[in-house]
Amino acid sequence: MKRREFVGGLAAAASVAACTGEEQGCESGAVASGETFEWSCVTSWPPKYPGLGIAVNNLAERIEKASNGRLKIKVYGGGELVPPLEVFDAVQRGVVEMGHGASYYHKGKVDAAQFFTAIPFGMNAAELDGWLYYGGGLELWRELYAPFNIVPFPCGNTGVQMGGWFNREINSVEDLQGLKMRIPGLGGEVMQRAGATAWALPGSEIFTSLQTGVVDAAEWVGAYNDVALGLHEAASYYYYPGWHEPSAGLELVVNAEAWATLPPDLQALVGLACQAITTDMLAEYTHGNAQALQQLNDDPNVEVRPFPDDVLRVLKSHTRDIVDEMSAKHPEWKKIAESYYAFLEKSTPNQLATEVANLATRSL
Repeated sequence: MKRREFVGGLAAAASVAACTGEEQGCESGAVASGETFEWSCVTSWPPKYPGLGIAVNNLAERIEKASNGRLKIKVYGGGELVPPLEVFDAVQRGVVEMGHGASYYHKGKVDAAQFFTAIPFGMNAAELDGWLYYGGGLELWRELYAPFNIVPFPCGNTGVQMGGWFNREINSVEDLQGLKMRIPGLGGEVMQRAGATAWALPGSEIFTSLQTGVVDAAEWVGAYNDVALGLHEAASYYYYPGWHEPSAGLELVVNAEAWATLPPDLQALVGLACQAITTDMLAEYTHGNAQALQQLNDDPNVEVRPFPDDVLRVLKSHTRDIVDEMSAKHPEWKKIAESYYAFLEKSTPNQLATEVANLATRSL
């Protein structure tokens, strides 16, 4: 039933988007009324930044075009209207109608929101979408945000990220002691358990902080965005995999009162556009990361290295400890965690037999 309702909603949005208002059968409801909406959308990203930032501009352009100009959205980069890490608050208060960012930026205010961006050693992009759209994840997400007067939508995914840039080698767990690292969300908390100090800096501050030694290490996204930010000029060691973000699901958050003013066809269109952006962003990162990582592999000043297995084992152990502790303290965290890990457990054998096994055949 959920699948039929979801697909039906997308089909309805596509039908309306294709309607010009002049064809027979296109003059019902709000389409015929010509009611228009002009909204603002703030983001956590530098203006028109590759991948993350461009996706929001693409979202606004597609919605305006598909709605025949009935819903226009002006996009503001991080810091242009509100600080990059205050998107959620601005939308909650109704300062703007929309915002685009990552749910783990709300850590401390809505701790369980982290499940909808990334959980260390958790779901990849395909699994996250499977859980959200077909496994009840989206319903849990909207239930979590309802008290904050916000309606969330999955809207973008970078795929598996890299582990970050380091100004010193990581050969053992001891090398994490005293490390100052830019890493947000649950990953940052895990690093602190391992002896590091975690900082949640916006993207615009990462290069300078890494270059000047304010931090010893920093994770951002992956090769595509990291090269664009120039991080390869601020550190020499580039570690993988991105254990902290095996996928990075992004969110579009909409003020609930503003959302209620939209007619059903435009609401459906927003959902359709968000899902399209998720697909488009993952394709962009798959292409961009391939080219950028090749550039880094060819750079004599950069060493691309895997994290030692013993380091990953310790970080994974800390992750499960934190998840269990939070589940014991917070009912909403426990409810979401149980759903998340139940699907992850079911999905893992399939991933091993398909994606992982298929990748292994490439080296035969």
